[in-house]
Amino acid sequence: MTSLAPSAPRTASDPRRWWALAVLAASLLVVVMDMTILNVALPAMTDELGLGAVSQLWVVDAYALALAGLLVPVTALADRWGRKRMLVTGYAAFAVGSLAVLWADSAAEVIAIRALLGLGGAMVMPSTLSLIRSTFADPRERTLALSVWGATAALGAAVGPVVGGALLEAFSWHAAFLVNVPLMAVAIVAGLWILRESRSQRPGRIDVTGVLLSAGGMTAAVYAVKQLGKHGPTVATLALLAVGVAALALFVRRSLRSDRPMLDVRLFRQPVLRAGVVAALASSMLMATVLFVGSQWLQLVEGMGPLRSGLALLPLAVGAMVASPFAPALAERTSPRLVLSAGLMVLATGLALVAVLPATYPWVAVAFAVVGLGTSALGLGSALIMGTATDDQAGSAAAIEEITYELGAVLGITFLGSLVGAVYLAGLPDGVGAAARESLAGATGGPWAGEAADSFVVAFASVGAVGAVGAALAAYVVWRLVPADLTLDDSQH
Repeated sequence: MTSLAPSAPRTASDPRRWWALAVLAASLLVVVMDMTILNVALPAMTDELGLGAVSQLWVVDAYALALAGLLVPVTALADRWGRKRMLVTGYAAFAVGSLAVLWADSAAEVIAIRALLGLGGAMVMPSTLSLIRSTFADPRERTLALSVWGATAALGAAVGPVVGGALLEAFSWHAAFLVNVPLMAVAIVAGLWILRESRSQRPGRIDVTGVLLSAGGMTAAVYAVKQLGKHGPTVATLALLAVGVAALALFVRRSLRSDRPMLDVRLFRQPVLRAGVVAALASSMLMATVLFVGSQWLQLVEGMGPLRSGLALLPLAVGAMVASPFAPALAERTSPRLVLSAGLMVLATGLALVAVLPATYPWVAVAFAVVGLGTSALGLGSALIMGTATDDQAGSAAAIEEITYELGAVLGITFLGSLVGAVYLAGLPDGVGAAARESLAGATGGPWAGEAADSFVVAFASVGAVGAVGAALAAYVVWRLVPADLTLDDSQH
C-alpha cells in the first residue's frame, strides 16, 4: 500500500469526540449560513440605511476580504496560542459583531461589523478542521468526521437563504445578524466544556513581514478577482491583481526558506494534498455558482420570494447530507481515488442536467439534488488535505483547505457569474432598454421581461454545461494525482 510519510504517533481517541464534532459542525453551520444570509437581508438594509451602490458592495465584500486576508496569520497564531482558545474567541467575535448591529446606523458601521464577522470566521473555520484533526485519532473516523464537516458547509450555504427569508418575513433585517448571538453563546459554553485544547509542538514563526505579505496579498488578490467579475478588466484592477499575486509569491518564497514558516507550503509537494485541493476547489466553486445563479433564476424567472426560493434550493443540501456520510465507507471498500473521482463525475452529471433538462422547477430540483450528491467530494477532499499533515502541520493544512474553499466561491461567482452575464446579453434581441441589458432584475415587469427571462434560462444552462466540463476535468486530475493503491489508513498521519 502507498505510504505518504512516516506516521505520527497515535494517540487515544477522545471519548467525547462525537459530541465535539457536533459542537464544531453546529458552529460551522452558523458561520457558513452568515455568508449567504446577508444576500436576503441586503435590500431591506439598503432601504433603511440609505446605502449607495458602492456601500452595498463593501457591505457584501468586507466579510470575505477580512476572512481571506486573516486566515494565514490567525491560523498560525492558533497553532501557538491554542486552537480551542482561538475557536472560542472567534465565537465571541461573532456574537459581539452580531449584537453591535443594533447600534449601526451608517454604512461605515455596518461595513466594520461585517469585517469583524470576517475576523470571527477566520478564527472559527480553520480551527474546526484543526480540532477535528486532533480529536479523531482513527483515520476512518476522522474521514467520516471531515465528510460531515463538508456536508455541514454545503448545508449552511443552502439553508442561509431559508433562514434569512423566514427572519425577514417576521422581523427586520437586524434579525439576520441577531440570530447569531444566542447560537454563539451556546457554542462558547459547549466549546469550553467539551473540546480539548490543541497546539502545535513546532508552531510557525509569526513575523510582521510575513503577515503583511500573506494578508495583503490575499486581500488584494481576492478583491481584484471580485472587481474583475463586476467591472471587467481595467488597468487598476489588473495592477492590483499583479500586486496581490506578487506579494503571495514573495510569501511562498519566504516560507520555503524558513524552517518554521507561518504556512507550511511544502505540503503542496504531496500529490494527495494537491488532489484534495483540486477536489475542494472544484466542489466549492461550482456549488457557490449554482447557489448564486440558481437563486436568481428562482426569484427573477420563476417569480419566487426569498423564503420560497431558499426552500427550493434545499435539494442541494439534501443531496450533500445524504452522500457525504457514505463516502468514507465507500472509500474503504474501494479506494479514495475511485470515490473522489466518482463524486466529481456525479457533480458533473448534475451540472449537465442543469444544461439539458427543461427549465421548470421539478426538473431543476432533480439536477440540484444530483449536484448536492456530487459535493460529497468536498468532505473526502478535505480528509485528504488534512490527512497529509502531521499534528504540528494541522494548522497549515486547515488554512490551505479554507483558502481553497474561499477562493473556490470567489472564482466561481466571478468567472462563471460573468459567463452568465455575457450569455444573457448575447441572447437579448436588438432594441432592449438599458435597464434590461444591465440585469434581469431591470427587465422584470417591463416590456422585454419575457425575452430577458428566456435569455437568462439559456445563460443558466450555459453555466451547467461549462461547470460539467470543469468538474469532469477535476475528476481526471484527481484520478491522475491519487495513487491507485492508496487507502484511508495510508492517507492519514
